[in-house]
Amino acid sequence: MADRTQYLLELVHRSVQPYIANPKTKAVMVTGSVAEGQCDEYSDCDVMLYYDELPTTAELEQARQQNRGAELVEILGDRLMGAFGETFRLNGVECQFAHTAIAQWEAEMSTVLTKFQVQPGIMKMLHGTLIGIPLYGEALIQRWKDTIANYPDPLAQAVVEHHLKFFALWGIQEKLSRRDATLWHYQILVESAQNILGVLSGLNRLYFSTFQFKRMGTFIDQMDIAPPNLAARLEDLFHQELPIAALQLESLVRETIALVETHRPQIDTSVAKRQLGWRQPPWQVQSF
Repeated sequence: MADRTQYLLELVHRSVQPYIANPKTKAVMVTGSVAEGQCDEYSDCDVMLYYDELPTTAELEQARQQNRGAELVEILGDRLMGAFGETFRLNGVECQFAHTAIAQWEAEMSTVLTKFQVQPGIMKMLHGTLIGIPLYGEALIQRWKDTIANYPDPLAQAVVEHHLKFFALWGIQEKLSRRDATLWHYQILVESAQNILGVLSGLNRLYFSTFQFKRMGTFIDQMDIAPPNLAARLEDLFHQELPIAALQLESLVRETIALVETHRPQIDTSVAKRQLGWRQPPWQVQSF
């Protein structure tokens, strides 16, 4: 992976130069797999660019022209909202450049870090900033990194409470066995696994988003507070017979709730605990 990471890092350094030349640009960083050093031949380049005033369409076109061979794929978002995305291909590599007004980004940071709202998209960007490699405007990016690294305690509690909700899949296995419900079954497994990770991210003060969540093992390796063998057990949920997977999920939920009670005893776990051990009984036909 190292040679591919180095190749993409060099590609990014070259491709951002026309954007840095624009005096509106105040900071640039690369994030994602390039920043983490985990690239393969399918990786793209995720770049964040920050401005006092967003570039015009003409300025973007000029920058792409200076990146010889750049092929525009799409422009996403609305610049009137303070941010938009530009995707182009260069040397066969997809480059995803996010253009953001500094005022907009700092307002979004505040939504999570001072208002303690659990906003998945912003949480993903906070994580991306922490792992990002500054390419320009290092002092500004480092200031953001320092702020984000100070994970507020009220946010940790809000994240745990937000994800502390589980559907009792283990309690309705007999019912599901009589219904064509495979898709729903896996939907619940996915949502439950994501909520387990969300609860644990709060306990461990990690920024977590379900959006395009990848490299689960690497994420779990950062956790000091987690059920044993969590990564393997979550993966195994999707390789077992469905009734067995439901029982394994119940065990993981039980252990996760116990960790909340140990490390965040002020959080009310009664609703989440209520379904543990529950099984839905069938009703019987009775005479009126």
